[in-house]
Amino acid sequence: MLKINKLTVFADNKEILKDFTLSIKDGETHALMGSNGAGKSTICRALLKDPNYTITEGEIIYNDHNLKDLTTTDISRLGIMMISQNPIAIEGVTNAEMLRLALSEKTGEHIDIFKFSKQAKEICTKLSIPESFLHRDINSGMSGGERKKNELLHIWMLKPSFLILDEVDSGLDVDALKLVANSLKEYQEETKCSILLITHNPKLLEILKPDYIHILADKKIIKTGDASLANEIEKYGFKEFLDENAIERNQENE
Repeated sequence: MLKINKLTVFADNKEILKDFTLSIKDGETHALMGSNGAGKSTICRALLKDPNYTITEGEIIYNDHNLKDLTTTDISRLGIMMISQNPIAIEGVTNAEMLRLALSEKTGEHIDIFKFSKQAKEICTKLSIPESFLHRDINSGMSGGERKKNELLHIWMLKPSFLILDEVDSGLDVDALKLVANSLKEYQEETKCSILLITHNPKLLEILKPDYIHILADKKIIKTGDASLANEIEKYGFKEFLDENAIERNQENE
């Protein structure tokens, strides 16, 4: 379970989040929505201890571990993994090399190359990607859709227990989006992982079916609801909720 309590985060000496609070139970999917620049990606970066983001107040607890006290590597070992809008390319390191090393780090055991190869090839078939991906440098020379499929390969091999999906639909055509979304759904059903989803794509929301949807504005979550909240956002936009929040804040100050 992830619990974020009254988190304040700065970037470039600017306060991006303040009193941000969110709890996600095992197996749940939560969608975080908000206008551009609201700070949605900031919470993703803060969770993984990006050095460009500074946590000044609050705490992040994941399965009894305080993430503020851990490095990014330590956090990854706990089973937390993120797919960003544009996964970076790493030249000189193949997918197979990285995955074998990561699995060895995770399990503390020697990785049997034959079992590894068999499993990796099976996942490539599942994802409709060529086995040659295993021997290509990580995301190097790949299109946006290929990079997202490549990240799916990493997910199925490394088996994270908590997924952060930061606009994973970015750069995907209709067919690629369907493949990625259905694969993520299948993965969650199989592993019971938790998901923090950042998106405005109704198709992705339709397939992954979040348990809760949160609206981020004024540096914190201002409204939480079920899947129907996404329909309200699509119909009215965020302004209505911002105005509603401003009225509530003024009433509290009176």
